[in-house]
Amino acid sequence: MDKLKQIACKVIDDESEQLQMISNEIWQHRELAFLELKSHASLTQVLEDKGFDVERHHKLETAFVARWGDNEDESSKNNSKKPHIAVICEYDALPDIGHACGHNLIAEIGVGAGLAIKTAMQQSELSLGKLSIIGTPAEEAGGGKIDLLKAGVFDDVDVAMMSHPAPFTDARPIFLGGKRFMANFHGRASHAAGYPWEAVNALDAAVLAYMNVAALRQQMRPEWRASAIITKGGTRTNIIPDETQLALQVRAPIDSEVKALEAKVKTCVHAAATATGCTVDIVDLPKPYECLVTNETLARLYETNGSLVGVAFPPQMPKKVLGSTDMGNVSHHVPSLHPTYHCDTDAINHTHEFNAAAGSPEAQPSTLAQAKALAMVALDIFQQPQLLESIREDFQNDLNRL
Repeated sequence: MDKLKQIACKVIDDESEQLQMISNEIWQHRELAFLELKSHASLTQVLEDKGFDVERHHKLETAFVARWGDNEDESSKNNSKKPHIAVICEYDALPDIGHACGHNLIAEIGVGAGLAIKTAMQQSELSLGKLSIIGTPAEEAGGGKIDLLKAGVFDDVDVAMMSHPAPFTDARPIFLGGKRFMANFHGRASHAAGYPWEAVNALDAAVLAYMNVAALRQQMRPEWRASAIITKGGTRTNIIPDETQLALQVRAPIDSEVKALEAKVKTCVHAAATATGCTVDIVDLPKPYECLVTNETLARLYETNGSLVGVAFPPQMPKKVLGSTDMGNVSHHVPSLHPTYHCDTDAINHTHEFNAAAGSPEAQPSTLAQAKALAMVALDIFQQPQLLESIREDFQNDLNRL
């Protein structure tokens, strides 16, 4: 391990108590999408205290960017720039079950890696490049990274990275592209006991649509996902409902497959309306999540460096699907690294058990190792900027493939 990497790892060890405090504070806040005001304040204050140039409320009320260094290369004859690497923090929680996806740990990793990279850059005899810690709200529901992409926050970033707690460690995890939409069924109300034959039952349409989707799953590809909940089912049992609503989500590993599955599910919805005599209007929700594209060069660097700090990579096994993330959208615009790591629990994400694990001391060793691994990947790129050629070549090949 070279000198700068040793410095980076020591920083994380030295700051481990404060990093755990940051994580615990966010875990206790449990703030929902776009409402992460306390978490935003805590993270930006720590980064400012550690010498970063912090821009609070950057483009979004609870987003931020903390910067260090400069990627201008005055010695270059062809106006090339030094690497600009972004480490990403997430910090929103889920309704009812809190930080059951471990975003408090993701924020801890982002801050820890950022402090380590900055200190190592300061110890270097050379100007290495530019580092940004980007705070991205609303991953669970609102697609905060998509808003930041549209606002140009990632425009000059060469590499974006973060790490996500999960029941398994994988340098190249599958995160599905996803699309959400609402189905609003319209029928005719009537007295449920006196004149049921006068009704057009919108609840029947919603239930039938739900069951149509359930039947469709028999013919879906193994990695495809279709989910639905009835968000409006009626008001009283003695009134046959004339207005009901179904919320639906489709997901698949490739965005073109998302579109194919979306068409099949919408056919299920229209068929239910036809069968019951209802009408239906379908409303597409904004900001669909794109599938995650893991950059192969970054994944290999992560595996090499992770192994140096105790990250255990299991042998090749059938791939597991974790879910969807707006980091997928970032990965279609910027070469990205988004591994998952086992944080000392076999509980699965989005459960009460995972929320408890994310706030436990047992999650700390593996989380600190992730901060070290990401910091070391960044230092490899800063010290070997020629790696960007391989990273960019992988990125272009991935986009061509998709």
